[in-house]
Amino acid sequence: MGIFNKLFSGSSEPKEEKVLPWLPLNAMDQLDIILEKSKTKTQLIFKHSTRCGISRMVMNQFVSAYDLEMNVDLYYLDLLSFRDVSNEVGYKFQVMHQSPQLLVIKNEVVVAHASHGGINEIVLEQFE
Repeated sequence: MGIFNKLFSGSSEPKEEKVLPWLPLNAMDQLDIILEKSKTKTQLIFKHSTRCGISRMVMNQFVSAYDLEMNVDLYYLDLLSFRDVSNEVGYKFQVMHQSPQLLVIKNEVVVAHASHGGINEIVLEQFE
């Protein structure tokens, strides 16, 4: 009966939500800062479409799997609100626009990028 209790009884314990150390990416001049910082610390850019269910699902999976102990800077780009920044990311880093999309930048170069389900297949720890 234990499984039915878990399924049908409302748990009174609140579920702790994992919060990532997101840095908002909302201005084009930040891209030069990200390039400069990538010389000494890996930079990640997560491009997210707030209107897309697939993007939300991939982001939830990313958040769930993300290791909070990683020594990287993690930027969040709402590409609908900051389309000009999103377009500049593609141009500056020579990566075709996708949504959702993750870019890994190290030593001023995109060393890995993926979109959709491929985002969660990147082993981020290898780029620290």
